[in-house]
Amino acid sequence: MDRLYLVVPCYNEEEVLPETVRRLTDKLRRMEEKGLVSGDSRILLVDDGSRDSTWELICGFHRENPVVSGLKLSRNRGHQNALVAGLLTARELCDITISLDADLQDDIEVLDQFVEEYHKGAQIVYGVRSARDTDTAFKRSTAMGFYGLMKKMGVDIVSNHADYRLMSKKALDCFSGYHEVNLFLRGIVPLIGFPTAVVTYERSERFAGESKYPLKKMLSFAWDGITSFSTKPLSLITGVGVGIGFLSGLGFLAALICLCCKVAVAGWVWVLISVWLALGIQLVALGLVGAYVGKTYGEVKARPRYHIEMLLDAAQTQKAFTE
Repeated sequence: MDRLYLVVPCYNEEEVLPETVRRLTDKLRRMEEKGLVSGDSRILLVDDGSRDSTWELICGFHRENPVVSGLKLSRNRGHQNALVAGLLTARELCDITISLDADLQDDIEVLDQFVEEYHKGAQIVYGVRSARDTDTAFKRSTAMGFYGLMKKMGVDIVSNHADYRLMSKKALDCFSGYHEVNLFLRGIVPLIGFPTAVVTYERSERFAGESKYPLKKMLSFAWDGITSFSTKPLSLITGVGVGIGFLSGLGFLAALICLCCKVAVAGWVWVLISVWLALGIQLVALGLVGAYVGKTYGEVKARPRYHIEMLLDAAQTQKAFTE
């Protein structure tokens, strides 16, 4: 029977952890009773450098509940890095992993379906929201716009899917070969290949605490996704440059015609407008190129994405190491 690890990144989640651990422990027990997973399956809570008592709670749960394991990063490295740390640690300890958020807004009752799809042959199973009724109109429209833009940019991405997914050990072994510093897992995972499946679910409201993804962070995340997987914005700069050159040629031709026809043209206003327009476009283009250069700089340095301070697991002794 397959050993399952539920990988849960945590950052300042002291308000939700007690209820989260209770629900996940109960869910694992019921899955074991159905014969879907083995009795030594675990919940791996990854502390991403929390500033509250998240790690102390994880240590307490680990002492009291053999199902709970803990992984502590040396400092805050962001949700994506924490998730990768948990997945790559779990791949040495289990047969399959399912990643999910600590707030349990993703419906855990469909975990059975994830495992059933795996037993049918899927190596990666995506959790996809069936509707966005719980989102605000702004978030719903911007999310759909983002997925549409990513597809137009040529990025293979699953719409309405976040990081709620099952990955087999085989898929994780292949995933471990991706060493990007600028992580965008929603774009990386589809590159792995293998048979995949989709499980739909309805997302609920957060039962405690506050979201760790405000608008600013969401926009930054979307920008990382676009610049990490597509060079079309750079091609767009070329197109804009060609367009401006064409318009400038038309303007020169019009001025030449007016000169030949001895028609006076008060041109200082238009000159200023065209100069500022060209300058603005150049600065935007320079910033865009700079973003790509900055990402390349980060990748070339090849610094560790995270450092693991401690691992608490029934199958492992406490240890510290670097990934």
